[in-house]
Amino acid sequence: MTTLPSSTDKKLGLVIDLDTCVGCHACVVNCKEWNTGGYGEPLGDKDAYGAEPVGAWLNRIHTFEVQPDNAPASIVHFPKSCLHCEDAPCVTVCPTGASYKRSEDGIVLVDEDKCMGCGLCAWACPYGAREMDPVANVMKKCTLCVDRIYNENLPEEDRIPACVRTCPAKARHFGDLGDPGSDVSKLVAERGGFDLMPEMGTRPVNQYLPPRKKTRPDTVVAQHENQKVKAQGFLGWLDNALEQLG
Repeated sequence: MTTLPSSTDKKLGLVIDLDTCVGCHACVVNCKEWNTGGYGEPLGDKDAYGAEPVGAWLNRIHTFEVQPDNAPASIVHFPKSCLHCEDAPCVTVCPTGASYKRSEDGIVLVDEDKCMGCGLCAWACPYGAREMDPVANVMKKCTLCVDRIYNENLPEEDRIPACVRTCPAKARHFGDLGDPGSDVSKLVAERGGFDLMPEMGTRPVNQYLPPRKKTRPDTVVAQHENQKVKAQGFLGWLDNALEQLG
């Protein structure tokens, strides 16, 4: 079995704003594109244009309709990928050492040359963040675009994960969550960021920002009516006449 580092120099990860995500899947598509031509084996697909397509995707978005108490129903788009857990069960269960966590930045990776496709890591991951590649028959997962973030051949603004770079709503943020002074750590503190399924004890590095409280439409209309300014003179007479006709 593979052991985890006792500590890591950094805790690189993502902060995802559930209030801002619009579910456009741009992050999903760009992740697929980058990881098909980047680190490791390409992300494989079988029968891509047939009746039963199968493929490996490292980032997925789930959409839910939610209705908290005393609040209107709303749609929440929930992006999900590897959370790069501090106590990653996918690493400790791996019999070949293919799954490992880097001590320098906390990123969880898979050495595809060592992976035998047994699927134990997928079974151990409580988040369903592992993907068996149907072509290469090895396990795939989010790498935080490790081949981008350290690539000095890229412009500095591109040295972030592909999903973060492409998000049109700026719902995804990347940085060192082990540094309380980093932008992502401050964002988590300000917005009350939370772990996904903390009861599992995996201590995920990635954090989610909760949706902001929504206002009921009837409340908005009432507020608008109270704020209306009555027109004076001829325009006031015309406004009143049109209301009576309406």
